[in-house]
Amino acid sequence: MLEKIPHALGEALSGLRAGIETTAYHAEFEGAPEAIRVASPAFGDGAAVPARFTQDGEKLSPPLAWSGIPAGTAALVLLVEDADSPTPKPIVHAIAWDLEPTSEGLAEGALASPGSTGTIEEVGKNTFLKAGYLPPDPPTGHGPHRYLFQVYALNRRLGLEGTPGRGALLEAMHGHVLAKGALTGTYERP
Repeated sequence: MLEKIPHALGEALSGLRAGIETTAYHAEFEGAPEAIRVASPAFGDGAAVPARFTQDGEKLSPPLAWSGIPAGTAALVLLVEDADSPTPKPIVHAIAWDLEPTSEGLAEGALASPGSTGTIEEVGKNTFLKAGYLPPDPPTGHGPHRYLFQVYALNRRLGLEGTPGRGALLEAMHGHVLAKGALTGTYERP
């Protein structure tokens, strides 16, 4: 959808970005211990997300792996945000909650998306109000965007009902985060 924004407009908006400090990782849970290591066999931390996992490719959610989950963890949360969206708050690309604390990650395509039916049931609304993974889709000419794949360990299951968005998820998480970790992937349209 954002690929249809003219290059000149994307370039003109290049200075307008939500900012890394507005992501949940930095704004909501700044004091949580950074004990979780998040990685992907598809890309390294700070490296480009392969087109396969974007709006320009197969539109699949990327494979993720994590370790360092602390004792006492009852559930995990995955939140994916675009820190460089030309919006006041980051664009939410994925929400998944009550993931098993014994899980070691998610397989490619585990989140429902335009390219996959997914396997994870507890999935919230992305910014476009759809349940599932919203593939990276930055405006042409806007420059590189940073996508934070955030994992949180919680001391309880959230048991959220329906298809919550970012606000409901963060509200339910407050006071229950034991640890956090993040993987940053970048993507830019030429």
